Amino acid sequence: MRLVFLGTGTSAGVPAIACDCAVCRSDDPRDKRLRAGAAVLFTDASGQERVVLIDATPDLRQQALRAGLRRCDAVVFTHNHVDHTFGLDELRRFNVVQNAPIDIYAEAHTMGHLRRVYQHIFDKELNVQPSFVATLIPHIIDEHRPLDLFGVWFTPIRLLHGRLPILGFRIEPARAGDGSLYGRPLSAGAGGDGGEGAFPLAYCTDVSAIPPESWAKLHGLRTLVLDGLRHRRHPTHFTLQEAVSVAERVRPARTYFTHMAHDLPHAETNASLPEGMELAYDGLVLK
Repeated sequence: MRLVFLGTGTSAGVPAIACDCAVCRSDDPRDKRLRAGAAVLFTDASGQERVVLIDATPDLRQQALRAGLRRCDAVVFTHNHVDHTFGLDELRRFNVVQNAPIDIYAEAHTMGHLRRVYQHIFDKELNVQPSFVATLIPHIIDEHRPLDLFGVWFTPIRLLHGRLPILGFRIEPARAGDGSLYGRPLSAGAGGDGGEGAFPLAYCTDVSAIPPESWAKLHGLRTLVLDGLRHRRHPTHFTLQEAVSVAERVRPARTYFTHMAHDLPHAETNASLPEGMELAYDGLVLK
């Protein structure tokens, strides 16, 4: 199993249009940030390669080409905002390659947004003429039930993006048992006790607060991926220092910050972070 950062930038991307700041003009490729999204790649029990996308950004075509993605088996959505959903139309190419529909998973609010914006996909019989559109199978997420996608659990984590309730996901191999949360008791101690490698991993983007009931789902992580927008306060995102404070409480083996604005130069910011924490960058692979 591995997680690929397809994009690590905020909604405007980096470089931002018409900006001449030092980060937007940087020669460091790690300062080039497409809109935030990720892919989880793994081989299922039958030996079939699988790809699950986390969100479908407006840059999805470019991201898929850069990462060499040749299939998409499912998409899980964190929330309904444009920078996380406006790549949905790009899934049609994977339909052609796989000759199969693609499952998408979202909360009811987000699914309603997708159906409204992409009526030509979900109500294709209303189109004036036949056209090349994606073929999708929608599923509504229950925040209290893990998704078992080809033998990997994507456990929803309730987060707050300002006043908007959204989802993060805890990602780990499914375990035999009664299907209870994670298939094992929750650890009350330090993180990093979930095994070797990057998993269990929690992907938590676009977050400004973590409800009390969600902290338990962050116990025992090997890796935490967390929103860290900039140094200045923002009403709907963690500042970098707020994100560092969350990571210090969760205590995973490693923390990677994502959804970053052009306020954070990669090399300079990394040099200031505590041990075990760093900025992610487009194309980074965790495994």
